[in-house]
Amino acid sequence: MPDAAPPQLSAEDQKLVTLARAARARIGAVEGAAVRDHDGRTYAAATVALPSLSLSALQAAVAAAVAAGAGTLEAAAVVSDSSTVDDGGYAAVRDLSATAPVHKANVDGQPVATRHGSA
Repeated sequence: MPDAAPPQLSAEDQKLVTLARAARARIGAVEGAAVRDHDGRTYAAATVALPSLSLSALQAAVAAAVAAGAGTLEAAAVVSDSSTVDDGGYAAVRDLSATAPVHKANVDGQPVATRHGSA
């Protein structure tokens, strides 16, 4: 369940929001996302909507991290005008980390919620 008050993000987590905003803006996607692995490497992606493939931005960012060899995640961020993050995106993060926070920000980059663990 999201925290009640907008979260205060660390500088590193705010960087994820910035990367997610840039990924979204680059192609005018519905949402953008970014993840950071435990080595500090970051991966950003936007929504993928093809006739044969559909991925949320968070699923695409996790897939990019896995393809680059990441085994665990430290944190994730999603930027969207939607009020929620899809369950498939959360599940993808949880595949690599049971505890990584998933930050949700609006399209202006303002954090609105953080989801911790599998709650």
